[in-house]
Amino acid sequence: MTRYALAVDVGGTKMEAALVAEDGVLVTGSRSRQATGREATVESLNAAVIAIVEHALAALPADAELVGAGAGSAGPVDRTLGTIMPVNMPLARGFALAEAVRAAASTVMGRDVRTVLGHDGGALALAESWLGATQGAGASLSIVVSTGVGGGFVANGSYIPGATGNAGHLGQVRREGGLTLEEIASGPASASWAQEQGWTGTTGEDLARDAAAGDTVARSAIERSARAVGEALADAATLVDLDVVAIGGGFSRVSADYIDLVQQALTASAVHEYSRRTRVVRSGLGDEGPLIGAAALVLR
Repeated sequence: MTRYALAVDVGGTKMEAALVAEDGVLVTGSRSRQATGREATVESLNAAVIAIVEHALAALPADAELVGAGAGSAGPVDRTLGTIMPVNMPLARGFALAEAVRAAASTVMGRDVRTVLGHDGGALALAESWLGATQGAGASLSIVVSTGVGGGFVANGSYIPGATGNAGHLGQVRREGGLTLEEIASGPASASWAQEQGWTGTTGEDLARDAAAGDTVARSAIERSARAVGEALADAATLVDLDVVAIGGGFSRVSADYIDLVQQALTASAVHEYSRRTRVVRSGLGDEGPLIGAAALVLR
């Protein structure tokens, strides 16, 4: 009998769920999403959880074994209480995500469904180590550069959650002028910076289009983001002694050379030879990585 997990991924702009088989493959037709955003509340998130969990579990094969549910969320998180305090959803601080997923899944299944909560960066790191771009690494960091910036560590194949489940929260480290990395390098932050320089677009997609067309301000915003990420990764590589860093997220695809720019900045900034050897690669799992990682919290 094939083992399956319910996977839930909660981010700053959307929440998704899907069924994931024990080989890491998403079940066709099980994936759906609901909007989140800065105006999301505890009530709206709870309604979204119910909708996506019911959709996912409707696709569970009749003879399948559902071993549990894994939820990865933008953080900080509190794994002990099962709650989240998402930076990009201030009205939803304290939302009991683990209990919401457990209750929704248990109602559908007619039995208690074990639920494990993790930071979304940690879930992604676990997925990349299991099936993605950091397989076989002794120590790796996987990050997302998107609406926010977050990450997670894996050492020798094991997820390193830290004391409270928040290890790898790279987006909130301080950089130039006291700003956090997220306030410099995320998609929205990069677009805002470009607007301050006279650019007239509004989104990361606009930055990508205009930079490709030769707009120097749009290109500078992209380079600024990549440089900040690379310098932060140089610090992380020096501190933790990393083999490889995998980067995913929508804004990491803003230019074809974004990963190369990050690598250049890391290599130039790192002080020691061992940290300069850290490789920067693109995520091997694309936009399925966070869901695969959430499932891995109970499958692995």
